[in-house]
Amino acid sequence: MENLVDAGTRELGSSGLTVGPLAFGCWRFTHGHIRDARTALDAALANGMHLVDTADVYGLDWGGAGFGACEALLGRVLSDAPELRDQIVLATKGGIHPPVPYDSSPDGLRRACEASLHRLEVETIDLYQVHRPDLFAHPETVAATLLALRDEGKIRAIGISNYTAAQHHALHAFLGEALATTQPQYSAVELGPLRDGTFDLCARDGVTPLAWSPLARGRIVTGDGVRPELLAVLDELAGREGVTRASVAIAFTLAHPTRPVSIVGSQNPDHLHAATDALRVHLDRADCYRVVVASEGQPLP
Repeated sequence: MENLVDAGTRELGSSGLTVGPLAFGCWRFTHGHIRDARTALDAALANGMHLVDTADVYGLDWGGAGFGACEALLGRVLSDAPELRDQIVLATKGGIHPPVPYDSSPDGLRRACEASLHRLEVETIDLYQVHRPDLFAHPETVAATLLALRDEGKIRAIGISNYTAAQHHALHAFLGEALATTQPQYSAVELGPLRDGTFDLCARDGVTPLAWSPLARGRIVTGDGVRPELLAVLDELAGREGVTRASVAIAFTLAHPTRPVSIVGSQNPDHLHAATDALRVHLDRADCYRVVVASEGQPLP
């Protein structure tokens, strides 16, 4: 039967930016030495993860030195090895302003974007995403700010992260095809985008989903708090495919027809390489629906 797992390259919306099915997530890019940071980035690139996704707020946890630390470390790596810049699609996120907590006002987004440019030591960010929606910012104003940043050459493409379907719909009304990506949490454990309209809007608008936490923050690997029925299905499929449970879980996130990109957050070169096993997994419709039923704990109507 047809393999739904899409291992091909994909365009981010209609931006002209093309990437592979796996991306390198920098939430844990908190290395104590630039050598270790370079090793992790090199491993990601060697395994086809050319979309590198970070955020200005990364560094407040996972042993980071504070707000902006992960961007600054990535900027140091790119400064020391400028040849890497042309090998990556550089994505970052802004709009979280502790302790406000969110600020997508024109001044807030502009300051966030320009500060990211400075920390990353680049002239242009390939994909700039609003990290979390500001409930007190009108989508028309947010769109106007993002389009101005694009027109000024500070960013190339526009994305959103953690937006509800309704918030996506409202912003898209003012951005149109300029909206390239949306970044929801999506995994075999967290099926929200399948049910809440997120993927439906991606299909309608030609927006590429970037799935964060495809391993449910590692719970799929450890089994902590995951339905035993789901673990059993994933393990059965892993045995059939000759891969790990994690690889099947990542493959599942690549099986939707909106052609998601799965963001891998490990900083371990061996784990980054192992993630590519997902690209040789074969999942047909029956397999994917078995995962859905086991995850939700009830039969489909």
